[in-house]
Amino acid sequence: MRNSLLLTFLIGFAVSATAQKEPIRVTDLLKIKAPAALTLSPDGKLAAYTVTTIEADPPSPWEYKYVTRIWLADLTANSPAIQLTGKDGASQPAFSPDGRQLAFVRAADGKAQLFLISLSGGEARQLTHFRYGATGPRWSPDGTHLLFSASIPLADLIKDSLLNPGHTLPAWSAEKPGFTDNSQLAPVTAKPDPNGNISEVRAWLRNNETDKKAKVFNKLSLQDEMDVSTAVSFNHFFVVGVADTAQPRALTHGFYNFSSADYSPDGRQLILSGNVDSSQSPDRSLESEIFIAAADGSAPRRLLSAKGRTYGGPSISPTGKWLAFQAGTTSFVNIPVLMLMPLDGSAKDTVSLPFDRNKSNLTWSADEQDIYFTAQSNGGQPLYRMNIKTKTAEQLSDYNSGITSFDLAGGKLAFVKTEVSDPF
Repeated sequence: MRNSLLLTFLIGFAVSATAQKEPIRVTDLLKIKAPAALTLSPDGKLAAYTVTTIEADPPSPWEYKYVTRIWLADLTANSPAIQLTGKDGASQPAFSPDGRQLAFVRAADGKAQLFLISLSGGEARQLTHFRYGATGPRWSPDGTHLLFSASIPLADLIKDSLLNPGHTLPAWSAEKPGFTDNSQLAPVTAKPDPNGNISEVRAWLRNNETDKKAKVFNKLSLQDEMDVSTAVSFNHFFVVGVADTAQPRALTHGFYNFSSADYSPDGRQLILSGNVDSSQSPDRSLESEIFIAAADGSAPRRLLSAKGRTYGGPSISPTGKWLAFQAGTTSFVNIPVLMLMPLDGSAKDTVSLPFDRNKSNLTWSADEQDIYFTAQSNGGQPLYRMNIKTKTAEQLSDYNSGITSFDLAGGKLAFVKTEVSDPF
């Protein structure tokens, strides 16, 4: 793998502003086209990636919108990449195991949904019509199913007869003032009346909240990037067959959040990360755990879990022998440690691979000798290669640039690169 590695650069489409003789104008920002979400076909011959542009949003002449489309490049031919999706926008491309299809995400009826497109031609086909939406498609190794995630609001999860057949309430306390239990979370049956009894007054106040006339906060993490949020929701994983129109089946359950899920190479198991704590609100529980379960989500078992610890970012080696992950503490000042363990082992079998930066996108080499990742450092975001035998990391790109996305397949390493002198 190390000797046959081919570096393929996928950089921006716009001409660098430094090459222009005239001053930069505000509308020059419209020329920036940002590639991202790079993925390679299993044989490394094709690369799919997204390109986000800023385009006019009629009818106003000075209103603009971001549009993301998927492009496809043939790495074996000296030909330009082609635009695979049109004006409707698309993101999160994922090649099927045989490299013949591409799954992706597109908005439909107000929700993100999964679509499939054959690389031999034809129109994209909508695969999911899931009421909670669908994102992050991951193929099963045999190519018959797609795993995806969906965010489910607390109120909907309580009422959903499929995901919560008993309409149970969370075991952890919502800690709402004036309530000794979680009865305030149950669906309202009283008639709204501001002059009625306490249940009717509460029903009336609930309507004000539903109509967005008031915001009621009962959570610790209420500050968003641009606003404040009262929503309480849970991220869960589902699976759907690619050849049928059956409803997606839930792989994870309960009033908990799961952050990642992926198949083992043989397709028989799932590796999940999340936080399953029935004793306290998800806002208060800061730990995260790694689980292993059957491919249908049954019989989940904690693989790594400890009080005051976080375990996340699991990545299974190509043969399924090893599990790479990151382990840290619940402290807000913390750099998780890159760790390695046999997939059939336990916490006592873990080995640390020292590297004092925050790491992301752990990716195994085909020969299982190296783990690739990016890490923000010295003002940039270089790409690194960690050898698991020597426990040494090799820096593959400089500090003056950022590797925003990369993938490995078929003896090739492809990446998206941005830098100050040529942002995209």
